[in-house]
Amino acid sequence: MSPTPLRILSHMPASTFDPIAEAIRGAEVIQIPFQGPIPPEATGEVLFTFAWGSPNMRDAVRRGVRWVHTMGTGIDRFPLDAIEGQILTCSRGVSATPISEWVLAMLLAFEKQLPASWIHGVPERWNIAELGGLAGKTLGLLGIGGIGIAIARRALAFEMRVIAHRRTPRPSPLEEVEIVELEELWRRSDHLVVAASATPATRHLLNAKAFEQMRQGVHVVNIARGALIDQDALRRALDSGRVALASLDVCEPEPLPEGHWLYSHPQVRLSPHISWSMPGAIPALIENFGENLERYRRGEPLLGQVDLGAGY
Repeated sequence: MSPTPLRILSHMPASTFDPIAEAIRGAEVIQIPFQGPIPPEATGEVLFTFAWGSPNMRDAVRRGVRWVHTMGTGIDRFPLDAIEGQILTCSRGVSATPISEWVLAMLLAFEKQLPASWIHGVPERWNIAELGGLAGKTLGLLGIGGIGIAIARRALAFEMRVIAHRRTPRPSPLEEVEIVELEELWRRSDHLVVAASATPATRHLLNAKAFEQMRQGVHVVNIARGALIDQDALRRALDSGRVALASLDVCEPEPLPEGHWLYSHPQVRLSPHISWSMPGAIPALIENFGENLERYRRGEPLLGQVDLGAGY
């Protein structure tokens, strides 16, 4: 008898897996509805789903599922309480390159006064400016996982000093990056990049007290989740000049309601959660699942395993 094929339950159509045709070969993909009843005959060992889960997630994981993979890098919106002993993985690190490039673009825009320095007519002064630079400045990273490491490597190439704070007392993943306590991160950073996971422990980590401890004129960049910043405290810090500029790719809630102050504040640069975007972004997420699928079949540790207790 031929071996039973690996059955993959998916909240997305089978065509989603076209980029990983070789990895999926021999497996049976069974599309299940995103919400509502799941057909009784739909069972599988693997569940491929959205980063925010689904309304029928509890039913889905009870169909013989041993491993759940989410097509996204963050799991703050995923219903973790629906996981009942299964392995949960996400596509952590897949978006590190485009996000780190976006961060460097924001740092350079701040220092080189872009787009404010563009001219559209004869200026009052020519060949005279007071632009800043990245060389010699201190970049502070709140979080140094895959995205933080990618940001650090690019910042080091611009001759920046890089310091970072991490939740667990582990050595720095990069020799040139100094691990510091939270208060020192606030105090020393010229540019502060929020790159930590959103968990109950990190909610509003950048609060009024944190902003008071930061260097005057700091540039705050957030590519993590809006929940890490107390936006009311940020507004006060911007108005007082403690924070010179906030470059935000994320906010709370998303999308913001019409008329929200973040849209119009002169010291805020807000983008609609697009720092992850790059050519081939979606296929890259699928390919990450394909690599994990091959590991799963070989009985090897999976990439991007989520610590359910820590929440990331």
